Amino acid sequence: MVIPTEEEAPSTRAPSPPQLTDDDIVRLAREHPQTSASLPSFLLSSTSHPTLISYLHSRAAAASPSLAVADYTFSLLSLISLSPHSPPLSTLFSSLLLAYIKLFNSRQIPHDRNSLKTIQIFYLHLEIAPNHDLLAVADAIVFDLLQIVNQDDTQLLDLLPRCLDLIRSSEEIERGGDFVNSVVDHVLTSDWSKALLVKVVSLLREFSYLDKGRCREFLEKVFVGMKGVDLQDLPSLVYQLLVLASKGFSKREVIEGIVMFFGSKMGSKATSIVRQVEGTVLLHVNFAVKQDPSLGQEVLGLVRSDLRVFNNFTVAILFSLARVRRFSESSMGILKAALIMAYRDFKSAEDCKWLPNDLKEGYLQTVKIVEKAVLRAVNDSNYGREHIVPSIVQLGFILLESAEDRNQKAFYNSNGLMGTEELGIQMLKSLFDVHDMARNEIIEQCKFRILSLKPEQSMPIIRLLGYLIQSLPYPMLEHVSRLKEFLDYFTFMHGKIAICFVTALLPLIKFSRDLQDYTILVVRKAMFRREDTVRIAAINAIIDLVLAEKQSKRDGPYSFQDSSSQASSSQQAEIPCSLGAGLFQELSGLLQRCLCQQAKVKEIMYHGLVKLVLVDPLTAGPVLDFLLPHFLHFYREDADAQLGISCCVKSESGKVCIEEPLDCLLSSISWILLLQPPGKTDRPSDSSWACFGFSLSQENEAGKILSSESFTSALLKIRQCLRRGNMEDIFGQTQDTVSRTSEDEKSRCCALILSGIVEVLLNTIATEMEKATDIEKEDLLKELIDFVNHYDFLKKSRSTSRQRNGIKRGNLRTAVHDIPDSTDLGHMTLSQARIPFLATSSIYQLLQTFLDLYNIDFSNGITTSQNCSQSSSGKTLVCTSKMISFVLNVSLHQIKSFTVLGKDDPLKTLIYGEIEMLGPPLLKLIWLLKSEPKLEADQKKKEGKGRKDVEDRKEHLHLALVCLKELIKICLQNPHQTSLLEDLVSLSTVEYPLRNVADVGSDDECEIASGTDDQNIKSKVLLIKRCVRPLFSELLGLSFLREVEILCDIVMMIGNKLPCKWRNFHGAWAVRICNTSGITNSKVAKNLVDLAICLSSPPDDLIVAQEMAKELLKVMGSESSNPLETSETYAIINHSTTSAVASSILEFIESVIVDMDWATAKLKTFSPVTLETASLDLNGGHAPALSLEETLYSRAEALVRVLSSFVLMNMKDPQAEHLLRLITRFYKHLARMSKLRIAPKGCRQLLPGLKFQKLVELTCRQLTVPLYSFVALMQRDQQENAKSRGLLSKIKRENRCIPDLIFQIEDYEKYLIQLSKATKVNLLRHAKRSTSRDFKILDHPRTNTGEEEPPNHNHSTAVQNETGQECEDNEGNGSERAPSPEPHSPLAAEDSESDGEDRDALPNPKRSKMSKVVQDSEDEA
Repeated sequence: MVIPTEEEAPSTRAPSPPQLTDDDIVRLAREHPQTSASLPSFLLSSTSHPTLISYLHSRAAAASPSLAVADYTFSLLSLISLSPHSPPLSTLFSSLLLAYIKLFNSRQIPHDRNSLKTIQIFYLHLEIAPNHDLLAVADAIVFDLLQIVNQDDTQLLDLLPRCLDLIRSSEEIERGGDFVNSVVDHVLTSDWSKALLVKVVSLLREFSYLDKGRCREFLEKVFVGMKGVDLQDLPSLVYQLLVLASKGFSKREVIEGIVMFFGSKMGSKATSIVRQVEGTVLLHVNFAVKQDPSLGQEVLGLVRSDLRVFNNFTVAILFSLARVRRFSESSMGILKAALIMAYRDFKSAEDCKWLPNDLKEGYLQTVKIVEKAVLRAVNDSNYGREHIVPSIVQLGFILLESAEDRNQKAFYNSNGLMGTEELGIQMLKSLFDVHDMARNEIIEQCKFRILSLKPEQSMPIIRLLGYLIQSLPYPMLEHVSRLKEFLDYFTFMHGKIAICFVTALLPLIKFSRDLQDYTILVVRKAMFRREDTVRIAAINAIIDLVLAEKQSKRDGPYSFQDSSSQASSSQQAEIPCSLGAGLFQELSGLLQRCLCQQAKVKEIMYHGLVKLVLVDPLTAGPVLDFLLPHFLHFYREDADAQLGISCCVKSESGKVCIEEPLDCLLSSISWILLLQPPGKTDRPSDSSWACFGFSLSQENEAGKILSSESFTSALLKIRQCLRRGNMEDIFGQTQDTVSRTSEDEKSRCCALILSGIVEVLLNTIATEMEKATDIEKEDLLKELIDFVNHYDFLKKSRSTSRQRNGIKRGNLRTAVHDIPDSTDLGHMTLSQARIPFLATSSIYQLLQTFLDLYNIDFSNGITTSQNCSQSSSGKTLVCTSKMISFVLNVSLHQIKSFTVLGKDDPLKTLIYGEIEMLGPPLLKLIWLLKSEPKLEADQKKKEGKGRKDVEDRKEHLHLALVCLKELIKICLQNPHQTSLLEDLVSLSTVEYPLRNVADVGSDDECEIASGTDDQNIKSKVLLIKRCVRPLFSELLGLSFLREVEILCDIVMMIGNKLPCKWRNFHGAWAVRICNTSGITNSKVAKNLVDLAICLSSPPDDLIVAQEMAKELLKVMGSESSNPLETSETYAIINHSTTSAVASSILEFIESVIVDMDWATAKLKTFSPVTLETASLDLNGGHAPALSLEETLYSRAEALVRVLSSFVLMNMKDPQAEHLLRLITRFYKHLARMSKLRIAPKGCRQLLPGLKFQKLVELTCRQLTVPLYSFVALMQRDQQENAKSRGLLSKIKRENRCIPDLIFQIEDYEKYLIQLSKATKVNLLRHAKRSTSRDFKILDHPRTNTGEEEPPNHNHSTAVQNETGQECEDNEGNGSERAPSPEPHSPLAAEDSESDGEDRDALPNPKRSKMSKVVQDSEDEA
């Protein structure tokens, strides 16, 4: 036998595969596609795996491991992929992958582009690995997540989703789902770097098997860590989050997180880079919404549900959504609603006196946040957000159309807010300044909306246009052509809008002569139109043009505020325009035509000429020259100086009207003469007169110099003529004697003109008295008396003519303080109220003069010869009475017309001046008039005349108090204007020394008020204490009841402006008056009760109302008690005043219910149930919510106590019906409050608090139970008086009112039943369950009046059964929800009370009478 040698032995065993090097493997992988040879046996052998893995490690240790490892790995994987299902190769793949992961995690190979490609190859062949090996792979991938620092370190995580999917789907792995969950939890609980966070978000969409809980946890962790992510990564991160929202994650949570992150956490980073990043994010959101519209719905729902998410980014998102057609209208609607709701909530909170101050401050801060959010979104629109510019324009004009009225605007401004109008203007102004693309759209929108909207809606847009022109004149010059097109519609606009539009253009006209010429051309054409409103608008525009030109010359050519936009080279050609000759001279021909127009056109022109002289006094001469020829048509310069009054009135088609307002003309002339600078020639330069077509000759110049002198002489002669002449002769005889009616109308018009002329002359005399000597003052006083007598005669002539005629005709001009004298002005509503002819300084002078005269008359009882030509005490009193009546009437007209002129009108200062100067003399006159007359002996001899004098004195006192009230009202509108109040307080201190003040109470108020630093509050408190209240006591003692009403109005007006602390003082004073004063006048009683309740701060106001309601019950009586004559506690409540007091308390109850309406609506937002389900971080928002809830419950409880007295009263039908309607509204709010206590499905049910349980108990005991009896007694009384007149209509009204009341009560009890089931607390144990609600009348059959039987209503037991079943059906898990473990109320521990106890709650006499009216249903029997 031959034994083989050692060398020959291997040939006889299985041959070992030739070993391959790493280079061989790389070469083999490259050559294989060409050769298609089979795999080397070395690769197929499991013994070669360690060698192959060692090659990987050796290459990783090379100098350049990145490419070396990548080439080897690619080559080996490509060879493995040729036979992927071979067991040795699949095992090799797992080993290779684990080895590579180890090298990657240990950073032995670089994390670069090559490693990324390698991992992508592994990802493509991951299914080759055995399933059990995937567990190790997954563990290796997530083993050390803390090592992930940058984005390259996250490359391995690309393998994780695929790996976990294979594990979950594998049947070989037991509990693969649990393993996957453990890996996910490990990732979730790890600390994430910013790179890992971005990577996880990009991978989460592949984890389709995540439950909602883990999805929420991932999102929470993502939004917490987003603040550390690099800015450049945020857009892609947001896009991935939006993708997740479309892949099963909660859309609301994703949207909410994005909004709160960029709106709150990124809000402080207002750099340009951040804004650009936000712009990119907005584009991503916009694109995502287009792909998935449900995301847009979530955005809208989020903002709609809670205003607290409203921030600058939310606004920007809504602007972006508005560019999507589907969401355009809804996005704008939500933005508008959110803004208007914020303003309204703040206004309602401020008006609600019982709301806690912290909640009021919260609403104020909410409005400020909303305003800042909108403005920031607008200001950031030029950082990659140009697509939202059209949306901003749209919202800006929506806000302008929703502008608030003047009072609300002043209220917002006083609190540092802008209001909707100012906010809209600021938005559009910012866009116009920054975005060229928006300018054309803004101008076009202005044009379209002004022409199409109502006048009141167009005014804010006109103000926008004026603001743009004034602040950005240079950019506006580029749109002059559009403005000229706009001017073509001048004659078609509403008159007021046309005037305001031209006024808005005036600042731009100085930069563009073309625009000025075109404006003149337009208004020149308008003067030839037939419509009166167009002519009035045209003359106003002409006057404004002339005044603007004079103002421009006075202030210089560059008087505009600096604009952020500079003029371009094309604009420089028009800046500034040379105006050449003055516009007054250029337009004199057009102004001459105005002298042939209607009286109103002439009045506007006359006032405009006075404004012109005010702006430029040197134009007085040309203006007088212009007016002189026209004036000579009505003035004949002869010895008698006759005025052609009859020529000023004309009659056409049976209508009489004033053709020439001669009084207005004389007033303008007198003012121009007064304003003309002394020693200045009124001759204009020759160049300025060249525009008239002639040059001044010596004759013309000489005649020109005489113009002012001619007017001065003419006015003096007119003054002398009217003083000594007979008014009837001055009227002149008209030639038209067709009818007596027409003649009376003409006489009335002439008397109206003459009255105005007399006022003009009185203004002149008063002006002269200011500088006159004592001797001159005596003569002027006589003249004053004569003209006042003439004025009184003319007033009586107008009244006599009107009484004789009985019908108003034509287009009579509004009288000075005789408003009823004016006839229907038709469509000429554009004309303002009549501007007074007397200046405030003149009225002050007259007040002082007549005050001294009146004081002398009543002090001495005689009249000197200087007061009246025929000295007698009777005539003196008559003259003095006429003078006082005149000056009080003109004072009242002056004060009431104070708001006619705007604050920038030049006539404002001239005519009205410092109108508060009228206060002290008016107060002195009031004190003098309230004093007893000294001529009582003469009055006893002539009782009729004495009574007439007393009545006149009372009438003058009433008029003086009205003047003072209106003056204080003007003062209160400006909180910084306290001079009037201080002057009145100073005078009152002299008249009523503190030791003599006859007022119940101490002087603590004065001492406390004197110590305050707020001068405004101090003046108001002291005025009431030292002036109004002592005067009130005196007038009340004199039984001057109308005057007492005015003082009550003054106290209410001032008291409402005071803080609670000071208001309570005056409320306590009013309560003392109600306690002690047995007033029988219903109007005064109502005013005092209003003061006592409204000036008592909550909760004292409802306490006072409750006490008064109890006393009112005693006086009015009930079914169980007889009425008293007078209340023992409140003397003001007696048989004469019960109706007025009840009306006052019911009105107050209605105001409280209105406040509750708003508060219950807000309670839904802040309710504990809502806060329990809210996912926002409210930063302690529960405290204001609980404060609002408890305050509302306390308020409702106090209101129940007040209403409980009313339902027991014997009330008359109108007030009883009013009471039922108020109670119906109150139960509606109670039902809403109860419904808010019920937690929705899936939420924790809270136990009702003690205050709520107490409110329910009190309502059931004291209101619901007696209310049914009250309704039954009402219907019984109706049946007893069935044949009374008007009963049928009242029954029909109550047939609608009573069913509504019953429905609201049952609705309230339905929610109480549901709440009782959910909380296991019996809230209805005090409810009465045996009262029938059928109200079926038994004793009286149907009458012949056609009345119908009231509808039947279900019994409360049936309601309980139905609502209980409904509760079980709708909320099946209600019984399973355990209430929160809060301490139980003592009320919850009580046992249910029996029906017998409930029956004892109603008086027996009342129940015995009810038994005849109400029959129990069969179910109750």
